[in-house]
Amino acid sequence: MKVSIVGAYNSKFGAFVKRDRETGEVEDLKSFYELLTEAGAGAIADAGLEAKDIDAIWVGSCSPSLFVNQEHVGPLALEIDPEGLLFKPTTRTEGACATSSLAIYNAAYAVASGRFKNVLAIGVEKMNTLDTSGVTHALSCCSYWPEEGNKGMTFPGLFAELAKAYQEKEELSPEQLRIMLAHVTALNYRNGIQNPLAHFGPGSIPDINKLTTAEAILNLPESGKGSNPMIAPPLRLHDCSLITDGAAAVVLTSSDNAKASFNHAVELSGIGHVTDRMMLKERIGRLHELRATRHAVDLALKEAGATVDDLDLAEVHDCFTINQLLCVEAIGLSESGRAGYDFMSGKYDPDSDCPINLSGGLKSKGHPVGATGASMHALVYKQLVGEPIGVAAKGNPEVGMTVNIGGSGVTNCVSVMRRLK
Repeated sequence: MKVSIVGAYNSKFGAFVKRDRETGEVEDLKSFYELLTEAGAGAIADAGLEAKDIDAIWVGSCSPSLFVNQEHVGPLALEIDPEGLLFKPTTRTEGACATSSLAIYNAAYAVASGRFKNVLAIGVEKMNTLDTSGVTHALSCCSYWPEEGNKGMTFPGLFAELAKAYQEKEELSPEQLRIMLAHVTALNYRNGIQNPLAHFGPGSIPDINKLTTAEAILNLPESGKGSNPMIAPPLRLHDCSLITDGAAAVVLTSSDNAKASFNHAVELSGIGHVTDRMMLKERIGRLHELRATRHAVDLALKEAGATVDDLDLAEVHDCFTINQLLCVEAIGLSESGRAGYDFMSGKYDPDSDCPINLSGGLKSKGHPVGATGASMHALVYKQLVGEPIGVAAKGNPEVGMTVNIGGSGVTNCVSVMRRLK
């Protein structure tokens, strides 16, 4: 049984706190609980349903116990509508940055089994209640703790290893790689400042400071106000995604029911869910590529009966700019070693055959880790049903792809999404 998305919602992404610089006290301007219920209610309404029509709920949240001192978050979804959802089953998923793609997949499997008719999948994260060191620790818990997080290895450090491996494999000079990554940053900023829901959206720092060309990124100073300092060589500040609060959700049902009963339907035509070994040391020799991601792409395309040439757009996991290069090569849109040159040539700009990260990606839209997968699915859904948020794909797109990755290339979730109506 095939399953389709029939409603979707993406909250505004941002840093929804007010921090006193003298005392360090934090005022929460939009709570974890508010984000969760807003997204869930929004998706149900977008599907034209009522809460009582939902049979089960999956909630993806990566590390709520560290971010907001809250575990057991599945039952919180009942607060969307306590009367309509009372006694409905809820389940929480976790898979680092791929957390809410797993929520969507498990919800889809439940529909495909025939057990439930309409299900809701939500992704949510509230990160900005912690300071930078607190966030760094929380995310480091998604690495192999004994030998990575516990030894001071951060996620910028982990992805720097991928960047160095890619640079060496492709025989790129430091300046060549820096220019390629600056083109990725600039593209995502250009797209993001047109997305009203993006963390770095209209009126944000990239918009105000006109950071929309590679040259502007490259000309930023090394230190001081408005600088682009090195974080983990060769990755700089503007190569890193944002610490973001946000939520997104989708409603799923069988494709047969979607075609019969809903105004819009986008089928999850193919799913690729692949896990690689977590320890970076066990992947030495292949860090220059996302081999597991490529396998997930192959599985998703095969199930969908599609090829890479069928794709009209893709949202990929640019937690760091190097990963955007690796993702388009894993998809097969760029040949190995050619992604940087392709971004430099404008191959993935909005008017291209397969634009990348029209939302602004994690770099500009933001990366509330537990919500990212759901957000990718929600925004591709909106593109395919003719209700794009921000930059629109050209023409009348029918097929999109999401590439959502948890950890340092470990949990790989790839969806091929095809418009039914």
